[in-house]
Amino acid sequence: MAVREIFTGMPWWVKWVAVPVLVLLVFGGLIATVIGFVIGLLFKALVLVALVAGLIYVVRKFTSSSSSRNDW
Repeated sequence: MAVREIFTGMPWWVKWVAVPVLVLLVFGGLIATVIGFVIGLLFKALVLVALVAGLIYVVRKFTSSSSSRNDW
């Protein structure tokens, strides 16, 4: 018996309101945990990119200023 056959005789609100609400009630915590983990991972990746860019900027600034002092 396929899922489509089960939902054939049901009203529209069962398919589009009741079932998604039940899914959110059962798996809501899991969904929130996964979304929170993904957002946290993206934030950490963004912080890492900013720190690496800042480190590259500082290193280039100091190496260019030290090489310009050697030109005297």
